[in-house]
Amino acid sequence: MKVQPRQYCVIVRRLEEESVSAGGIGTPDNAAEKPSRGEVLAVGDGKVTDSGEVRALTVKVGDKVLFGKYAGTEVKVEGEELLVMREDDIVAVIEG
Repeated sequence: MKVQPRQYCVIVRRLEEESVSAGGIGTPDNAAEKPSRGEVLAVGDGKVTDSGEVRALTVKVGDKVLFGKYAGTEVKVEGEELLVMREDDIVAVIEG
């Protein structure tokens, strides 16, 4: 199944965080918070402005991004948990 976001929405797959802290202490899976970074899998066509023009999104497929803790809506597609969120919910693109 292929999921294509509409307008200014994007689909993101969460990236797993490291389970060991900087001090070398392991975090059990049930105590770990959900990661707030991910990879963009699909983007919508863009946001329609008041003048009727379509403004393309600034993120693209493959970008690694940071997003808010409660951003997006979780959906399950073919057994994989994905997030559908607005481009505005993305706070940064990770470079490098």
